[in-house]
Amino acid sequence: MTTIDIDHLKQWEGKQESREELISVAAARGMAATLDWECVPEAGDELAEPWHWLYFFGTARRSEIGHDGHPRRGGFFPPVTLPRRMWASGDVEFCLPLHVGDQARKVSTIQSVKHKQGGTGDLVFVTVGHEIFVDDRLCIRENQNIVYREDPDPNAPPPKPMAPPAEPEFSREVIADPVLLFRYSALTFNSHRIHYDRDYAMNEEGYSGLVVHGPLSASFLLELVRAELPGVEVKNYDFRAVRPLIDGKPFQIQGCRGDEGLTLWVVDHEGAMTMQAKAILKG
Repeated sequence: MTTIDIDHLKQWEGKQESREELISVAAARGMAATLDWECVPEAGDELAEPWHWLYFFGTARRSEIGHDGHPRRGGFFPPVTLPRRMWASGDVEFCLPLHVGDQARKVSTIQSVKHKQGGTGDLVFVTVGHEIFVDDRLCIRENQNIVYREDPDPNAPPPKPMAPPAEPEFSREVIADPVLLFRYSALTFNSHRIHYDRDYAMNEEGYSGLVVHGPLSASFLLELVRAELPGVEVKNYDFRAVRPLIDGKPFQIQGCRGDEGLTLWVVDHEGAMTMQAKAILKG
């Protein structure tokens, strides 16, 4: 039984770190190839959204990596002792475009640390706020919600599938194979083993295969917006993972227009929703 010392963990609230990075053409071209774009990004181009996730990642040394592939606990993030960790949801405000070749600065702040009891046991939610600047211009404001939880009970029933929120107005099919997941892991320097180590993902974390990255699913949804509604600009984007998406089977990225913008979602090969999102458009 893991003991959660929430008073200790709350001491991380307000902690900040800052990173500067060149919005390189190499990473943008790598992402374009991963998503099968025909056009090749060039220096000076606007960076597609939400490709800022390709930049400002942590670079923990190999000796600082834990068994799951994540950096060991502590440092900027609070040292939560629960074994499972995932990026559960987020919301992004696109204030001004980033451009390939920009020298940018990202300021990150631990906004809150909360302990809750869920159906699977203890949960700790860490909310991190990010602001990305070019010179003194705020380009992106974002909140990321990281959840830490206990290992699942192997005898517990699977979560009840959620149906999509509406009939899709537009839809595209994607198959996530190990090459796609490897490329995205490499582009984002994400060494969490559930995305590339099938034996670990299945035998140690209890998944039925490799897990598709949540940010990759969220990126595919904005790819759908670009393809179906060319020329529109997204002002706000929020997304939430509701079920693991597993590799090897086709999944659908879908959406529809509404009074307040776009409703977007991902459904797996069984018709269960794995991510839901909202996009508010500019203008």
